[in-house]
Amino acid sequence: MATSVSATSYVPPDRVPDEEFLKRLGDRVREARAKRGMTRKILSRDSGVSERYLAQLETGQGNISILLLRQLAAALDMPIETLVHEHPDPSVDLAHALELLRRLDAGDLVEARQMLLQRFDTAAEKARRGHVALIGLRGAGKSTLGARLAQHLKVPFIELDREIERTAGVALSVIFDLYGQAGFRRLERQCLQDLIARHPRFVLATGGSLVSEPATFEMLLTNCFTVWLTASPAEHMGRVVAQGDMRPMASNREAMSDLQRILKVRNPLYSKADARVDTANRTIEESFELLIQATS
Repeated sequence: MATSVSATSYVPPDRVPDEEFLKRLGDRVREARAKRGMTRKILSRDSGVSERYLAQLETGQGNISILLLRQLAAALDMPIETLVHEHPDPSVDLAHALELLRRLDAGDLVEARQMLLQRFDTAAEKARRGHVALIGLRGAGKSTLGARLAQHLKVPFIELDREIERTAGVALSVIFDLYGQAGFRRLERQCLQDLIARHPRFVLATGGSLVSEPATFEMLLTNCFTVWLTASPAEHMGRVVAQGDMRPMASNREAMSDLQRILKVRNPLYSKADARVDTANRTIEESFELLIQATS
């Protein structure tokens, strides 16, 4: 017999309708995929979930079991994310702190984060300024400008993706094939941590999707002076094509729309950087001068 959600089940007064809940869930899956630069096909491969089901989920037609789980969480009077959390329950103090943070508006959250960093951050500002990290989408100029900046500052220039390949002993494509997105993210976080500990000074070019991993991105923001390199979508695309590399949009007929979607969901994350340098319609020399000013 098929299982269904009872119409007489308890419904919290502030709960959105099931249709809206499923739509939001689908939107979050689609946005999370865009932040990581993953096509639906890649997500299907890494998760073992069929492309057909992912398409249904992203269009707000998730399986009924999702609604049943939501109904169970409501009856227990707890957030659904708490019910499905994989890790051990947080300490009482952490749980209370999270509840406090949830009540803050966007502006107060920014202030709260700064206060926590000032009070508990063990990385001195001088040490942080010694680590310059460039973030942004592929084609923004991270490798070209980063190498020049490192030469100017007389410090090592490191590309995080190449460091990950060196550590793993295989190419990125093989890492993704063998370990999937999750395995790559673990390597990325470990390599970043090792580089920060090993080098008192460097210029680092990061992968474009690093910002989609909160723990890794927070490590970068806390320990490095970050600069967001930007360009227009058309310039991003043109530069990537000029490099002969369409990753992560290979074999995708809607590459430009995918690129614009990625930019849209990542821009709020990139904007957390300490400085921003717009390379649009500028020569390498002009962009380099702006980068020197931003990091001085």
